[in-house]
Amino acid sequence: MNHRVVITGMGIYSVIGKNLDEVRDSLYKGKSGIILDSHRKEIGFRSGLTGMVERPLLKGILDRRLRVGLPVQGEYAYISTLEALKTSNIDDDFLHSREVGILFGNDSSALPVVESTDILRNKKDTMMIGSGYIFQSMNSTVSMNLSVIFKLRGVNFTVSGACASGSHAIGIGYLLIRQGLQEVIICGGAQEINPEATASFDALNAFSIRESEPEKASRPFDRDRDGLVPSGGAATLILESYESAIKRGATIYGEIVSYGFSSNGEHISLPNVDGPVRAMQMALKEGDIRSNEIDYISAHATSTVAGDSNEAQAIDMLFHDSRPLVSSTKSMTGHEMWMGGASEVIYSILMMRNSFVAPNINFENPDEFSKKLNIPSTTQSVGFSTFLSNSFGFGGTNSSLIIRKFTS
Repeated sequence: MNHRVVITGMGIYSVIGKNLDEVRDSLYKGKSGIILDSHRKEIGFRSGLTGMVERPLLKGILDRRLRVGLPVQGEYAYISTLEALKTSNIDDDFLHSREVGILFGNDSSALPVVESTDILRNKKDTMMIGSGYIFQSMNSTVSMNLSVIFKLRGVNFTVSGACASGSHAIGIGYLLIRQGLQEVIICGGAQEINPEATASFDALNAFSIRESEPEKASRPFDRDRDGLVPSGGAATLILESYESAIKRGATIYGEIVSYGFSSNGEHISLPNVDGPVRAMQMALKEGDIRSNEIDYISAHATSTVAGDSNEAQAIDMLFHDSRPLVSSTKSMTGHEMWMGGASEVIYSILMMRNSFVAPNINFENPDEFSKKLNIPSTTQSVGFSTFLSNSFGFGGTNSSLIIRKFTS
């Protein structure tokens, strides 16, 4: 028996808002969260552009013993998970009495590695490093820490799939619940915001250098795009079996219809058209959904020349006749990397529940491929019931999720 999988909770800590209400308003207004960080220029970055969000203050909220192992992105994830649990009406008694799992997308934890290495080199004594860095520096740091903080007893591991990590985490959670192996899983993605995490990306000339106008730097699908803008934060969704959600009277924010995935099998950093096409085709086939049933596509489009053009071609190949609305929220948030696959599902659900599609800001001049898509440059007041969310990453990993409004 395949179980229906629904979303019963959401939480967000983003550069465009530190909770669901703030993010919804920013999406509607087309508000950017991109800034110019002068510190990055001072230490040798080619681009000082970045998304930025305040570091949460957890003193007085979370015991020091539990804070010591949390990296910055783990702090973001703790805040987003608190909100997700609250919106899901899940309390400590529920968490402690049920086998609730956790699957988080996270593909690095750079700052703790750099800091602990600096201590070793300066002090020449490993005893000076302290006990927290090992737990902060592991890729599994977010799921590891949150499983202890919330006393979770279900599935517990981290998904590392480059910039598709958050999406793959949701996809795997969907499969586990669908197969009846879990009833409730906390899923999401987290990404640290600091120079140490993105210096090697800057070295690839991957970032926009439109520093005179930070809010206009991220320009997915636009002919004049010159690179992505790094960003981060955390996003959490509560995935639950339909039976469990109905039994406890939970609010259902959406239903996951299917999960498609593929590998490009070619270049480690340059995307192609075939891989994304196959991921989207798989999602459509597994969900028994026709292409004309997709009302909106949340594009991966990061504002790179090759990535955006290849995705535009892939979308046009499958949706040429129906031409659903297509936009990339990265125009406002920048590229949230390991977080993006999860946050963009939340952004899309917020739009679906409030009957609008956020603008692909800074989309002024289409190129030869994006001109074939239905990309709005202003907010569209329109209701929709089914969307597809794309996330792609280095190594040619691709993930496509299809989510629809819940109907009993």
